[in-house]
Amino acid sequence: MFEASNTLQRVLNTRVSRRILAIDFGTRRMGLAVSDALGITAQGLPTLERTNWRADLDHLAAVAEEYSVERVLVGNPLGHGGGETAMSARVAEFAEKLRRRVPCPVELRDERLTSAEANRTLRESGISIAKRQRAVDRMAAVLILQSYLDYLENERQRQQGAPE
Repeated sequence: MFEASNTLQRVLNTRVSRRILAIDFGTRRMGLAVSDALGITAQGLPTLERTNWRADLDHLAAVAEEYSVERVLVGNPLGHGGGETAMSARVAEFAEKLRRRVPCPVELRDERLTSAEANRTLRESGISIAKRQRAVDRMAAVLILQSYLDYLENERQRQQGAPE
């Protein structure tokens, strides 16, 4: 019985460590989302109201620890042609600071048009403008993360279907 408990605990711990945190970086707010323990779905977390670098990084490090994340994705607002923008340079600076604060990889993830998609989705749901403004950052983080999770699942399926 003891051996079975240890095995189950190892499986549960492994699944928990598959969580991914996504951040939609903004100058006033950061949208946050975390994957479920199985790495299938993205759930929004409360939006971080920015104060200063240190407090922001402390908060994000605490969130990463609370959810035992194995990876952090930061939305990278590239230009329409895929080139760097002034904001993507700020995001790269933020990601570098975050790398020094969390014990897991921090990756930049192309997020072109996620804020526009988040606004459209929220508008179509009938949410008032005031509520939409408060929810758009979280929704953008959810979209960044869900697209990454879908990409990972597609890659798994592609590899499983590939001939050996």
